[in-house]
Amino acid sequence: MRWVFSAALSVALVCAQAPPQPASAQPPNQAEDARAAAQRRRIELNLLGAADTEGGESRRNENIQFNLVDNNALKELNIRIGVTATLVQEFRADRSFFGAEFGNVPAPPPHLKPAKRDSFHGDARWSHLNSVSSARTFFQAGPVQPAHENDCGFRAGVALWRGAMFQADGGQQKIRGQVNGNVLVPKPDERTALATDPATRAIVQRFLDAYPRALPNRTDVNPRALNTNAPQVINNDTAGLRLDQALGQKDRFIAQYNFSGQNVDAFQLVAGQNPDTRIKNHRTRLTWSRAWDARTVTDLTAGFDRLGSLLVPEPNSVGPMVSTGGLETLGPQAIIPIDRAMNVYRYAGSIRRTAKSHNWSAGFEIDRRQLNGAETDAHRGYFGFGNDFGRDAITNLRLGTPSQHIVSIGNIHRGFRNWEMQFYAGDAWRPHASTTVTYSLRYQPVSVPAEINHLNTVPYSSDLNNFAPALGLAQRLPRRWGVLRAAAGVQFGEIFPITYSQVRFSPPGSVKIAVPAPDLVHPLADTSKAKGNVYALDPLLATPYSYQYNASWEFEPVKTWRIQLGYVGSRSHKLLIMWYVNRAHVVSGIPQTTATINDRRPNSSIADFRWVLNGSRGYYDAARATLVLPRWHGLSMDAAYWFSKAMDLGSAYTNTAYDADSRLSRGQFEYESHSDMKGRSTFDQPHAFLWRGSYALPGNRKLWGGWNLSGVLLAKQGTPFTIGAGSDAPGFGNVDGNGGDRPNLLDPSILGRTVGNPDTSRALLPRSAFSYMKPTDDRGNLGRNTFRKGGIRNLNAILWKSWSFDVVRKLTLRAESVNLTNTAQFADPGLDLANGNFGQITNTLNEGRTFRLAASFAW
Repeated sequence: MRWVFSAALSVALVCAQAPPQPASAQPPNQAEDARAAAQRRRIELNLLGAADTEGGESRRNENIQFNLVDNNALKELNIRIGVTATLVQEFRADRSFFGAEFGNVPAPPPHLKPAKRDSFHGDARWSHLNSVSSARTFFQAGPVQPAHENDCGFRAGVALWRGAMFQADGGQQKIRGQVNGNVLVPKPDERTALATDPATRAIVQRFLDAYPRALPNRTDVNPRALNTNAPQVINNDTAGLRLDQALGQKDRFIAQYNFSGQNVDAFQLVAGQNPDTRIKNHRTRLTWSRAWDARTVTDLTAGFDRLGSLLVPEPNSVGPMVSTGGLETLGPQAIIPIDRAMNVYRYAGSIRRTAKSHNWSAGFEIDRRQLNGAETDAHRGYFGFGNDFGRDAITNLRLGTPSQHIVSIGNIHRGFRNWEMQFYAGDAWRPHASTTVTYSLRYQPVSVPAEINHLNTVPYSSDLNNFAPALGLAQRLPRRWGVLRAAAGVQFGEIFPITYSQVRFSPPGSVKIAVPAPDLVHPLADTSKAKGNVYALDPLLATPYSYQYNASWEFEPVKTWRIQLGYVGSRSHKLLIMWYVNRAHVVSGIPQTTATINDRRPNSSIADFRWVLNGSRGYYDAARATLVLPRWHGLSMDAAYWFSKAMDLGSAYTNTAYDADSRLSRGQFEYESHSDMKGRSTFDQPHAFLWRGSYALPGNRKLWGGWNLSGVLLAKQGTPFTIGAGSDAPGFGNVDGNGGDRPNLLDPSILGRTVGNPDTSRALLPRSAFSYMKPTDDRGNLGRNTFRKGGIRNLNAILWKSWSFDVVRKLTLRAESVNLTNTAQFADPGLDLANGNFGQITNTLNEGRTFRLAASFAW
């Protein structure tokens, strides 16, 4: 099918910029470029302490923790904020646009651009945020705790000698915060162990003592809800050096080094809840640019990127991960610790030539990727206490009777190597003064990763048939009818390093043992119960890809008013997913209990067979309308509304088929996964509206002259969530050894409800509307992602003024408020029917209102 579509594209027409100039020739919006680069860096490095306030984002509530590795920052943004329907006006040949329809910024080629100025110049900035002017979050008990943030930085450039320009920059962000959040802790009568065995009792009491000594203080929300605070320290550091050297009129060499670092001493609302994190990123580039003549330019670049990530348990953690239904999990998560270093050697070249009505371009990029380090998967151990054995989960914790124990044993240090390449050629052709056509072809072969010590073999082959055509059309209509554009292309993603590197967790080098109904003190004592999980990559595993297409009409109904109406869509194929197979089945003569799970597996010599494959597809369609008013009586504004629908078969374009991703995409039973998991994507938001405006305040020149008021309003429908049974045990789930079970729906009238108010959430999700499946059923009949969280209503505002002393020297002061109306964005309610907090909203996804003061000086 992919080849059929590619052939069809070869005669299709896609997007380009309409006359008077093609898009590639138009000057970029520097402010938007800087914002896009900052957002891309934030996602690539998983940086905390940043928010895209100009895009309407509020500051995230830090108590919604995620591990700062892989693409977790992007997934967190997609669930909390959602995606932005984006019309890509030109699928440029030199970059991949996989995921760009959702608003993700494509990574540019590694070539450095020449410095824009050759004289002494620079800027310095400072900003401060203090809890004195911050509002409480919705559930916070007591006053706002002392906290502050300081952010400062500089950039300076100077001419050293003839043709040489040197630039240095640096910055620091220091966040000394108090994270406020609700955690579910034992009630006063649940804080002592009930186990009679002394050894068991000691372990249970250690687990119970990890919860705060403070008793629940938000019993109006949940009998076990404690609103508390914990300190968190974040240090972000950046530094950079750059040298531009012009050699004559034709040649220029550019060398650049950048460093980014983040240290996070994580908050611990519960002892050892979150890992401490250290991230260090180094990036070097060397570019030779040559203008052979007025129409031909080439670039050659060599570069090196290194990203080091170290996540370790906080010293007060209890050791293993302990999950108890109805209580806060004792962490950190099972994949901690992580000690990882990713090295990428990059080599790239490009040529651009203008010839009459054509703008030709071609180039290549060859990357050598090295992944080194140690990853874990329950090597610290995991105990799960659920509603089982005829008792509730908390009673089972106090008795020391877990439903499951998981532990991994073996060597986890690995080094993987592979090549990633791309070769491309394209043209922007103007056959007529009112018509521009673009067409291009990218070829992106990827070699199979190899483990340098031959400890594991990645079973799939090199992916060598990744051809990505893109073609386009832009047509200027007569008079004021504007411009018609259309665009389409094939875009390739990647098989994530964390996806293929999990082969390290399989025998013979490592084994992950799952024991049902274990003894807490000696969980591996009964070897007949202990079975190992197997992680397997499909031998036919290939790179995910998508077909993207869009069309738009842009016109000016009246002078200075610009309207754009458009459609964007994509169909994504071969998305990554993990299927859990070899689950326990109903076997005649064997009781359907937790203790017999391993006895009822088709292959009783192992536990789960966790199979990574291209097993999902994604569907996205959106209509978007945009109004732009550049200037009208001191007011500049733009507004956009988009209506969209996103669906998939269990996993979307960000899924790594690893750890939490694999559990989120896990079906209730091992068969008929597509029919069970097909539903709205986790970032689906049918309705969204974004307004941005700036107004030059009128009035007395001395008092208000030069002051500007800017605002951003973001309003979106909430993202969906799934109701779960809460236990795999008899009476709740299908007792197949895996979670993800969903109940039966008894009242279809509640489907699709938005649950976004703590006062009404339980009434909107009545327990009487659901029932548990029978132990011999394969699955419940409730679908995936059939309800929605509350929506987003966020307003950010900025008051600012600039004083210009001459052509280049300028001082700017600004006061910024994020979440000006102090509107809560509520998290999803308790999702597990078996737990006492089912249907209760106990958290928010955003912080309360904050104010920030900032100053900058440019010269």
